[in-house]
Amino acid sequence: MVVTIDGPAASGKSSVSRDLAKKLGWKWVSTGAFYRGLAYVAANSDIDLDSEKEVLDVATGESWLVVMAPEKTEVHFKGEDVSDKVFSEGMGAVASKISQYPKVREALLEPQRQCAENVAGLVAEGRDCGSVVFPNAEVKIYLTANEKLRAARRAMQTGDDIKNVQAKTDARDKQDSTRKTAPMTIPENAVVVETSELSLEEVVDKVYGIIQESLKS
Repeated sequence: MVVTIDGPAASGKSSVSRDLAKKLGWKWVSTGAFYRGLAYVAANSDIDLDSEKEVLDVATGESWLVVMAPEKTEVHFKGEDVSDKVFSEGMGAVASKISQYPKVREALLEPQRQCAENVAGLVAEGRDCGSVVFPNAEVKIYLTANEKLRAARRAMQTGDDIKNVQAKTDARDKQDSTRKTAPMTIPENAVVVETSELSLEEVVDKVYGIIQESLKS
């Protein structure tokens, strides 16, 4: 069974999906790690980030890979775990840029989908999990929260000024929702969960209940 959790930046996708996977005893993957990982590898490979072909060559190369782990989706580059380096705001901006390339997105689809192979269940989070990566997922969730709260959450994570964070978050959301290929959108048949007034535990419990109802049907 596959459960997808999509939503804009700082909507709680990572925390909710990770805790949900633990509660279910399933595998967990952040599909954004593929783009952030590629962003880091590309930025450290002396290539032109404005060239789709050069980014695609890196995307399909063997110098890096993504590994599912309980606490984080790991990115390995040349044998080194660089996960802590890829989840910075800077890499997020680069990831948003290179995710605009159709051929790059196509190249990353198969390894993302392979995460659901030979597992009892998978919780996948990202920005196009339910719409593109796993369009036939049994349960699709779309998390959202008001913009100021999302900016405050990200500011706490990064230590950056909240106004700067909100500007960056708004810019990335706009870029991701308006790109021509696989734009961020509410997936068909997704249940929208507003998280602004809920604790992490409450959101996890709510989504868990939705999954249990689906399993009964």
